[in-house]
Amino acid sequence: MNIKQALKRKNKLVGEITQEFKKVSQYNSIEEKNERPYSARESMKSWFSLTEELITLKCKIQAANSSVNDKIYRLSELKTQCKMLKELGCESGTHYSKWPDEKYITKVAEIGILERDKMVKNIESQIETIQDELDEWNHKTILS
Repeated sequence: MNIKQALKRKNKLVGEITQEFKKVSQYNSIEEKNERPYSARESMKSWFSLTEELITLKCKIQAANSSVNDKIYRLSELKTQCKMLKELGCESGTHYSKWPDEKYITKVAEIGILERDKMVKNIESQIETIQDELDEWNHKTILS
């Protein structure tokens, strides 16, 4: 199994774990006269088993990725920076005020929209490069 396949399996396991616990939670305590469609004990057993599988898989992925952890962490932080920069207000000029005692306010941005967009584009380029490198790594690296 390569890392790409392992990551897909990890995401599937997370969904299965959620579903099994949902069954435990929903069908553990039911009205006496109602039929119990799932056994809470069986679902809990499955939930625990799937969780163990997930832990083992995550450990294998982590071990296989040890030489590219710097890229993984950089990718994550660059994505956060990009998201935050996109939300940065860059308004300049005169605007209506939201306060009743002021009709207009004038704003001056230190970092303008063009500069911000250039920074975002640069970060997105870095993200794409790192993502391509990690995609190749995930495809060719086999878990041990």
